Amino acid sequence: MTVYFIGAGPGDPELLTLKAARIIGACPVCLYAGSLVPAEVVAGAPEDALVRDTASMTLEETHAEILAARDRGEDVARVHSGDPSLYGAIAEQIRLLRRDGVEYEIVPGVPAYAAAAAALGQELTVPEVGQSIVLTRMSMKSTSMPGGETLENFARTGTTLAIHLGIRALREIERQLIPHYGADCPVVVAYRASWPDAIYLRGTLGDIREKVREAKITRTALILVGPVLGQVRDFRDSALYDGERPHVLRPRLVESGKTKAIMEPDG
Repeated sequence: MTVYFIGAGPGDPELLTLKAARIIGACPVCLYAGSLVPAEVVAGAPEDALVRDTASMTLEETHAEILAARDRGEDVARVHSGDPSLYGAIAEQIRLLRRDGVEYEIVPGVPAYAAAAAALGQELTVPEVGQSIVLTRMSMKSTSMPGGETLENFARTGTTLAIHLGIRALREIERQLIPHYGADCPVVVAYRASWPDAIYLRGTLGDIREKVREAKITRTALILVGPVLGQVRDFRDSALYDGERPHVLRPRLVESGKTKAIMEPDG
């Protein structure tokens, strides 16, 4: 018997991986976070499967369902939104599974920031503009953040921030980020990325709070902040496809007198 932690992606059922769909279609028990995972994602469960929305259940209650499935010898599809490795709350579930000797496997999924970037039609790592992405969240009513993991510390890098659970803390986000990024720094608020009713608001640190208020967005939104989100045109090409920058799969021809030699790149 195995518990499969499955990343269902950000919402669009077609972003479910082939492996995830196969496992959901084979498990006699399917437990899914219905507040963030649409029912269409688990519609492929077997007709006679036990399918339960765990949105109103506690950790102990979901674990009890898993232990009952173990006693019946039935595999469990534990379906989470996005990718389970990001704010999936699977660590505490895994701790209980290990305690009780239950095997598990993690199936990755498409994270919300990737779905948002796709919808925006852009790359989040632009050469010499932004080459890193900080995935973080606001505390709000959730567990507190570790001491050094503050927005101000991350902002000192000047790179792209992907802020979860922060839509009700925009005033605080502005306060901490504007001194480092400036009020005109581009911001995107992605509400229910990839869902049919998705909203993508573009603005700046100086005006995004008012735009969010007008759109009446109060939950289920990802906030992206950073220069790469602007209309960046003046940047150098990546070295990846540069003909003057050879690599092991694209060696360069170098002329030496009347002969040519293929030079392998360094490293």
